[in-house]
Amino acid sequence: MFADSYIVPECIARPGSFGGLMTLYEANYIKLIQLMPKLSDRTGSAVSSDNAGDNDNFDCDLHLTIEHQTKFTCDLRLTYLFEDEGRLVTEPDLIARVYYDARMVEVYSWADGHRHEVLKSLSRQCRRGLDQCWVRNIMLSKWLDYLQERGYFFPLFSL
Repeated sequence: MFADSYIVPECIARPGSFGGLMTLYEANYIKLIQLMPKLSDRTGSAVSSDNAGDNDNFDCDLHLTIEHQTKFTCDLRLTYLFEDEGRLVTEPDLIARVYYDARMVEVYSWADGHRHEVLKSLSRQCRRGLDQCWVRNIMLSKWLDYLQERGYFFPLFSL
């Protein structure tokens, strides 16, 4: 099993720095590949359920959609679906680009408006481009950790 702690940065990776952001992209790639091995062989959509075995704290289904796949990249969407007043809402609705050759993942989009207060606050606080990249990709990093803890997994045959 790989962990982001095994990554040896090529530079001093300070939080908020460009070099640190690239290290975060590498760490997110390792975590994402653990969640969905052989990503380059996938197409379509799939759903994964919380497999932590804790029936009292059962989590939402995780929805994955491969939006675009090329030889060197993949654009994918990860989200939960919630029902709110009779309509389906996606949140956090992250869209990420996977760079196979560089072994990096970059979140380049997430929902314009958030229902969750923490996500709203993060979105308001960070106005600079680099800060926005950090917030989106730290969110992915922590979410991937959580998903792994809860036992989410996308076996290859499910897509």
